[in-house]
Amino acid sequence: MIPYGKQDIKQADIDSVLNALQSDFLTQGPQAPLFEKIVSDYCGTEYGVAVNSATSALHIACLALGLREGDWLWTSPNSFVASANCGLYCDARIDFVDIDQQTYNMSVEELEKKLAQAKQEKKLPKILIPVHFSGQSCDMKKIHSLSKEYGFKVIEDASHAIGGKYLDEPIGGCQYSDITVFSFHPVKIITTAEGGMATTNDKELSERMQLFRSHGVTRDPELMTKEAEGGWYYQQVDLGFNYRMTELQAALGVSQTQRLNEFVARRHVLQKRYDSLLSGLPIIRPYQDKHSFSALHLYPIQIDLNKVSKNREQIFDELRETGVGVNVHYIPIHTQPYYRQLGFKDGEFPNSESYYKAALSLPLYSGMSFQEQDKVVEFVTKVLEENNGNY
Repeated sequence: MIPYGKQDIKQADIDSVLNALQSDFLTQGPQAPLFEKIVSDYCGTEYGVAVNSATSALHIACLALGLREGDWLWTSPNSFVASANCGLYCDARIDFVDIDQQTYNMSVEELEKKLAQAKQEKKLPKILIPVHFSGQSCDMKKIHSLSKEYGFKVIEDASHAIGGKYLDEPIGGCQYSDITVFSFHPVKIITTAEGGMATTNDKELSERMQLFRSHGVTRDPELMTKEAEGGWYYQQVDLGFNYRMTELQAALGVSQTQRLNEFVARRHVLQKRYDSLLSGLPIIRPYQDKHSFSALHLYPIQIDLNKVSKNREQIFDELRETGVGVNVHYIPIHTQPYYRQLGFKDGEFPNSESYYKAALSLPLYSGMSFQEQDKVVEFVTKVLEENNGNY
């Protein structure tokens, strides 16, 4: 099976993890701070907070920004459920902003309309989470401008996007947001097996996220309510969680970052080949915005179902049977049973729903060979052509 995504592990990665395994620290050692510094330096931010998943990073980012019961969090329906769940963890209320039909990212036009209406209804969001779908940045300059006009905070969900750029600057630099979140799941651009990170330029936000990451416990005299009773002393000053990244994960991340640019460059080579090899098929290839340099986590196509004799499920199943591990990203969050219980209905975000019905993610990962890619193209062409004449 050619998977839709896959980690790229070399001997240097294995050696880095083994060195950490044989060191004095398996957790709370030097590797996690080193990984934080490498990523924050790469992105051009002051601070990085490494955690055990991007979901955890989203959660502590919301907490650090003061999201609480009664507040609103808005995000994109075209994402994994974690982009919205993080708000529910804080007892906030959730709403969505529909996507742009070209980029599949949050539509700035829809956002602007929704904000104007929410202002009249006194239901403005406290936090907005734009999702950089497939590795391509949202229109952050416009979103930032709207955040200043309407007074909300911005968390960039860049789970797909480390190594990408927006307006020639690295995604994660937080020029247009308060916090950016990355994922290091195995199918992402770089991996720590499981893991995530939040970057920010705000010292107070960084300190709060560090607290929430580690039980709300601190040894920092400036954060304690009284003088330490001795060298052993610590205080719990807030209610936090055990979201720390282990030294083994961080060591893998430190090694992986050495090849980050190489990984993204390879994905761009593969993307250009796909664009060329798939031309002429009854599909819509992913659009690349001129203001963004995508990290290319995914290669999401849309099938022109008016020009093929099969439905998306048939095409999906037939490709899987041939050994092509296609996937679908994403089922719109508001259509999930849990969110239906919260009152969301079909038809509320038509662009996301329309995209989903025809969406298919083709395999794309840095270790993919041209031979594997040619096989994907061969079988995609064959499956679409069968019983279909010349489209």
